[in-house]
Amino acid sequence: MTRIYTLVNQKGGVGKTTTAINLGAYLAYYGQRVLLVDLDPQGNATSSLGVDKYRLRGGTYEVLLGASPAAPLILHNPRLKISLLPASPALAGAEVELVNELGRENRLRRALDPIADRYDYVLVDCPPSLGLLTINGLVAAQDGVIIPVQCEYLALEGLGLLTQTLEKVRSALFPELAVRGVVLTMYDGRTNLAGDVVAEVQKHFPDKVFRAIIPRSVRLAEAPSYGVPVSAYAPQSRGARAYAALARELLEGDGLTVPTLAEPTADSRAADAFHGE
Repeated sequence: MTRIYTLVNQKGGVGKTTTAINLGAYLAYYGQRVLLVDLDPQGNATSSLGVDKYRLRGGTYEVLLGASPAAPLILHNPRLKISLLPASPALAGAEVELVNELGRENRLRRALDPIADRYDYVLVDCPPSLGLLTINGLVAAQDGVIIPVQCEYLALEGLGLLTQTLEKVRSALFPELAVRGVVLTMYDGRTNLAGDVVAEVQKHFPDKVFRAIIPRSVRLAEAPSYGVPVSAYAPQSRGARAYAALARELLEGDGLTVPTLAEPTADSRAADAFHGE
């Protein structure tokens, strides 16, 4: 059974793309067939996996505009065992070009329908805004949204707005839209504020906060510059272990068995392994 989760937060810099990439990489490591969908015009998920977003033959822009089905544009990395529907800068124009189109909020969902059963998990990485692209991501989130929240005070301010947006999407477009969980990111245990933010988020989303908390990590920040997830860059780092724990928690929560595997090893060659499926 395919599970489609959308990662969303209208605030930038909260670890949304980092979570999409590294959660996806560890789900793949644990034997799941994973598709990462880059729905952000900045293309950070695409470039963080070593794919040149300026030399793509197509991606989410062409899919949303109906110029191509998704399948021919998906790239696969056999070393990471993860697939990617990439994004190019052209995606920035999609919101304007779709504004007068019928069913514009359902474009991504309809595009994923023919291919979803090829994967166990589809993770949609949304832009840091609440525009039409994010609405498409929310409507496609048949199994819920995952909300990364930075452990800083200002990150809390946007949660109310995000909650209102989710409610509007439920009432107008997708009544089944649910919050699958909240991921606390950039946690610094040396500060009292981090603990206060954790408590506040748990109050705001009772029983929805993942136990796995992602720490501030230099290795997590460095990995995208090498075009690989942290599992292939620094698998023994604190950040890597945290995302491995998050993947296990998600799998167990979805009723799946997590295999016992040796820790992954660093693999710099993974950055050059993407090709068409």
